[in-house]
Amino acid sequence: MSARPPRDVRTSVGFAQQVRAMLGRASSLARPFRSSRLPKLGKHEPGTAAGIEAADLASMARPTQSVHVQCIDYDRDHVEARDVEDVDAFLAQHRPDWAAVRWINIDAMSDPQIIQKFAVKYNLHPLAIEDMFHTPQRPKVDAFGMQGEYLARLFIVARMVRWIDEQVQSEQICIFLGHKTVLTFQEHPGSVWDPIRQRLQRAGSRLRHNDAGFLVYTLIDTIVDFCFPILEIHGDRLEQMETTVLDVRNRMLVGRIHSMKRELLLLRREVWPMRKMISALQHESHECLTDTTRVYLRDVYDHIVQIMELIETYRDVATGLEETYLSAANARLNETMKVLTMVAAIFIPISFLAGVFGMNFDAVPGLHNTNAFAVFCGACVTITGSMIAWFKIRGWW
Repeated sequence: MSARPPRDVRTSVGFAQQVRAMLGRASSLARPFRSSRLPKLGKHEPGTAAGIEAADLASMARPTQSVHVQCIDYDRDHVEARDVEDVDAFLAQHRPDWAAVRWINIDAMSDPQIIQKFAVKYNLHPLAIEDMFHTPQRPKVDAFGMQGEYLARLFIVARMVRWIDEQVQSEQICIFLGHKTVLTFQEHPGSVWDPIRQRLQRAGSRLRHNDAGFLVYTLIDTIVDFCFPILEIHGDRLEQMETTVLDVRNRMLVGRIHSMKRELLLLRREVWPMRKMISALQHESHECLTDTTRVYLRDVYDHIVQIMELIETYRDVATGLEETYLSAANARLNETMKVLTMVAAIFIPISFLAGVFGMNFDAVPGLHNTNAFAVFCGACVTITGSMIAWFKIRGWW
């Protein structure tokens, strides 16, 4: 699989046309990706002010899709989870005195009016609000200190990739970390945090014995861990392709390899900035991050490095499989052309004899001989046998 194909694999015009035709047939059956292979820029009008003020959210269009809000308050001995039906009444109340951490998750941030209420309540910075709505954002960490009305918070943008409907799909996750409050905003509805909610319900959980920063570490660790099942699926598929890559009759195989390379490219595009984001968190000296959380972030960084190495390895394997398939197809084409050339070479002298004695001339030697046909057949057999023997001696047959 590590062998490289000959140079003429990529330069043969006729063979390249066949490959493009196979790719066209294969891509017509492939499902589209939710996230494009090409990066997109956010919508920015030239000359506009940076950031989105909380007051500006009220003028944005309100969609029909409902937004689900859930709040979990917990400490070492207690945990209370509830769905928020009335956002105004919820925000009018303070966190219980016993609660060490409050986690509020906004599922599908499609209602600017609801986002505005949380932005006003928790004094979210306009630059962070802008990054929330201008998707997709590159994963990053922004530290906001105490500035006038804005409280000290850590703003984190992450990208979550999941395997849905037999394809890779990407989603933006925004996290605000305060001293005792964590806000998470999901781009699309889903139950990605259910494992964390279940851990919070268990008495003696490490989550309940640590601060809000440790909860943020757990959220990021969950986002990173979603990559491992996807890579496992791609690893199994690559193993299956390795057993069939030399079967050049399966013309859909090159399309499947090309589709997998696109998915791995999407994974790399989403995971690579996460690596820098986690590294920045490790070295962030913000007051909302403790030394305990930074220690655990090292483990997440190790995971993201392992994921990057697997992605690069699988991309190399997929590229090698594609090149091996094209090399095998080219070798089979060469064998076919070789056989056809030898058959044509055998029949060239026979065709010459048939043409000469088939001319419409009366004075052709041996034309009226009663044994002429037998002599002609014997000559054809002799010529054919001699050429086959010569081909075998030369190693061409």
